[in-house]
Amino acid sequence: MNSTPRAMQNGIFEYRKVGVQTGVENASPHKLIQMLLDGAVEKVQLARGYMERRETAKKGQTVSWAMAIIDGLRSSLDMNRGGAVAENLDALYDYMLRRLTEANLTDDPAMLDEVSKLLNEIRDGWNGIA
Repeated sequence: MNSTPRAMQNGIFEYRKVGVQTGVENASPHKLIQMLLDGAVEKVQLARGYMERRETAKKGQTVSWAMAIIDGLRSSLDMNRGGAVAENLDALYDYMLRRLTEANLTDDPAMLDEVSKLLNEIRDGWNGIA
């Protein structure tokens, strides 16, 4: 049982929510993409933990959340100006979405690891162009 009083837990949650909202509102477009990539990586890792603990509902919700973030990243691509880089990222995001769906259906943690690795590679590249 958590020893933190419920009111304090709610306060911590609200503080974090305001912190994230303020961070998003004040973030540059580059920083927003970093935040989305960080969030996607975090959700895939959380899903893996839920998968290992056989918490099916939480796993499914978290995989869906990761997929929504990746879909958001995909929809932010400027296919007209992005050229081959945008096309490659689009294909990679599509692949990750398919792998996450398959991982969720088959409970295969290796697929989640694969997506996490791909997201980390994109994130590292993105962080390098700051």
